[in-house]
Amino acid sequence: MATITVEALQHDPLAMSIARAVSLANKAALAHGVDPAHSMITITDECLPTGRVWRIHYGPRDFVGRRGGDLIVLVDERLDAVLRIVRGQ
Repeated sequence: MATITVEALQHDPLAMSIARAVSLANKAALAHGVDPAHSMITITDECLPTGRVWRIHYGPRDFVGRRGGDLIVLVDERLDAVLRIVRGQ
């Protein structure tokens, strides 16, 4: 199995974009009372005419038979900023 160094990651624009988005989203999640370390995190993207928007979803790890507790943070890749925060039901 290949190991990847930090230097190698820094030369991968997609990996760096995801890392910046997750870092911004983690700060926003903590500010809204959600601990990323105890969440199931999924990341999707949406390509808009203005650029890519990362959708970072924080959900409870014990989600079976449970509603609520989700937080979705939308991060604009071009602006390097949180666009919106959505609480799920």
